[in-house]
Amino acid sequence: MFYLDIFMYIVMSLLLIICVLVSVAFLTLLERKVLGYIQIRKGPNKVGFLGVPQPFCDAIKLFTKEQIYPMVSNYISYYYSPIFSLFLSLLVWMCMPFFVNLYSFNLGLLFFFCCISLGVYTVMIAGWSSNSNYALLGALRAVAQTISYEVSMILIMMSMIFLIGGFNMFNFYVYQNFIWFLFILFPLSIIWFSISLAETNRTPFDFAEGESELVSGFNIEYSSGGFALIFLAEYASILFMSMLFSLLFLGGNIFNLMFYLKLVFISFMFIWIRGTLPRFRYDKLMYLSWKCFLPFSLNYLTFFIGFKIMMFMMI
Repeated sequence: MFYLDIFMYIVMSLLLIICVLVSVAFLTLLERKVLGYIQIRKGPNKVGFLGVPQPFCDAIKLFTKEQIYPMVSNYISYYYSPIFSLFLSLLVWMCMPFFVNLYSFNLGLLFFFCCISLGVYTVMIAGWSSNSNYALLGALRAVAQTISYEVSMILIMMSMIFLIGGFNMFNFYVYQNFIWFLFILFPLSIIWFSISLAETNRTPFDFAEGESELVSGFNIEYSSGGFALIFLAEYASILFMSMLFSLLFLGGNIFNLMFYLKLVFISFMFIWIRGTLPRFRYDKLMYLSWKCFLPFSLNYLTFFIGFKIMMFMMI
């Protein structure tokens, strides 16, 4: 029985990972289509029916290209950092609160924090090991940005933890049976969404890939498979942050079709913002993090702690 359980865990984890990778493929197609219509042009429309097989053609092209690497690079670190980056982006999906017997994550939020904190190292190592000035500058920017916004993110999540009284993500579904947290925590949800944009290096916070001044940032020396893995990791993170937003603020019933429609809408908002907003100035980005989001999230955390203390005293 024990071996059968382990086998089922492995099979279901692989199934989840395959579904996430297929979702990432179609998210890239959605992005190219939406950006095309925002810019008054067609997106991919030549391959197959309306360009639907285009992501798979791109994947085949990228993974069959010749793998080149700089002679002066630190080869082992350079080679493995994209693999580790994708591994972390897929691993964090394991804390998704399924009702079926996959994993029991009573401390799922702590697992999420651990995974996103490790993601900083992959970017830093990818930029450093390329031994290129542009890659190093992109990595330094990305690390500074990610660490800055992680502080506010963790404080907001601590507020939510005080509100629901536990680290289990399933509690978000239980507590939102009658009203979504979006309505009672609207300012917090807006800031969480902005932090999600910064954490996934998306416009207007895409300083890690500032094409105009950094020539693609920390991944400039990567080609073929390495570039594809970094690309997949970024889009898997976008999907996960969309799922997390839906779980935290939009009800969280994973076995309802509406949950996945909400997830798609939040992912669409990531793309919509990319097609609408210009890139921030870097000092404005840091100002927003440390002078706006940090005091706001600290105030909310203090409010929730006081609220819970008051509730205990009333009991």
